[in-house]
Amino acid sequence: MKPLRIALTKGRLEKSTVELFEKIGLNCESLREKGRKLILPVGDGSLEAVLAKAPDVITYVEQGVCDLGVVGKDTIMEQGSRFFEILDLGFGRCAFALAVPKGVNFFEGYRGKTVASKYPNVARRFFEGRGMDVRIIKIEGSVELAPLLGLADGIVDIVETGVTLRENGLEVAERIAGVSARLIVNAASMKLRKKEIETLAGQLETVVKGETGK
Repeated sequence: MKPLRIALTKGRLEKSTVELFEKIGLNCESLREKGRKLILPVGDGSLEAVLAKAPDVITYVEQGVCDLGVVGKDTIMEQGSRFFEILDLGFGRCAFALAVPKGVNFFEGYRGKTVASKYPNVARRFFEGRGMDVRIIKIEGSVELAPLLGLADGIVDIVETGVTLRENGLEVAERIAGVSARLIVNAASMKLRKKEIETLAGQLETVVKGETGK
């Protein structure tokens, strides 16, 4: 039988996933010495890793070219999901937040507000949930620039330590949602390869619970 194929988000989530794989006894030498290869065998060959950018991880899982994926909840919330999200892996923790210039009350007054974000869908749902009609501008780069340039009244972004916000005169006005890495599964694969997937997920969950105490 062909190996289970799992798409990993390149970068920090990839590194943490490799560490997690090693804790369940998988040989990840190929991932640690990958060079420029993007598809690599893991363990005894029953697993195959595909290295990709976060949005592509979701695409590969949804389209069925990968059985599983590891991706941040931020990407899932922004892009939506046509797959099963089966496990919080416990790493890559941060949060979505609304941030505004220090000392400003974003929610007062009746003037229409403008918010900049790399995550327009997340931002739109947040304000719709509060019954607010807010103009959303999508920014690809450093979203903190938008309030500094007078383009927006605030931003919706991922916040980890808050240092970048503080250094640019911004502060968190409201926390929107927690974010961490998730294990996702293609719907068809969940039916056709249920036993293999549940075995792997169970091993990962045991380690995650042992580390978080949950």
